[in-house]
Amino acid sequence: MTEDVRRRTVLVTGAAVALAVPVAACGSNKSGGGSTTESGSGVKSGGDLGKTSDIPEGGGKVFKDRKVVVTQPKKGDFKAFSAICTHQGCTVSKVANGTIDCPCHGSRFRIADGSVAHGPATRPLPPKSIKVQGSSIKLT
Repeated sequence: MTEDVRRRTVLVTGAAVALAVPVAACGSNKSGGGSTTESGSGVKSGGDLGKTSDIPEGGGKVFKDRKVVVTQPKKGDFKAFSAICTHQGCTVSKVANGTIDCPCHGSRFRIADGSVAHGPATRPLPPKSIKVQGSSIKLT
């Protein structure tokens, strides 16, 4: 092998490894435990999520272990979405200023419908089914 070919091989291999590490980190949001089942979407289903009082009006809460985010855009109107960002599979980290925010690449989703407020994500967060019974929120 010539020196130029070896140098190119090292550069290409190094670049591939550098790109693979962050992508793998975005997809490594597995968490176990609990008495829930995992659906084909990767979102755990079944059981209580919390109390309605845990979800601020105009805001929301991320349940990382259940891979779901619950919001309350208007008083008494509760919504649930997958907590897995549609850009590259990172778990969203917070709900603030009317959006559900992903820490990996800055995507933000609207709390009312999960639609994209700011990219790089281009697809909305998928809705999840919840049931409010009294003051309890259950993932169905």
